Amino acid sequence: MDSQMLIRIDPELKEKITQYARAEGKNVSQVVRELIKDYVKNRDIGAYIDDLWARTGTKLRRKGRTEADIAAAIKSVRAKE
Repeated sequence: MDSQMLIRIDPELKEKITQYARAEGKNVSQVVRELIKDYVKNRDIGAYIDDLWARTGTKLRRKGRTEADIAAAIKSVRAKE
């Protein structure tokens, strides 16, 4: 079950948020939830690293690279250290 949060904002800002939300076919609660979710996501280093690995893996697969290729490259670099 979702919980509620009470916030206080300037009336003019609330009106702008309401207008933007309507223009996007959303309600204010949806917009605020998205903003909070993005705020937390942008500060969660673990999620950032997971996303980075996912994007990197996708790019490598598109280039035809396999896990064996990656393991070999890592082994090669470590051997030079």
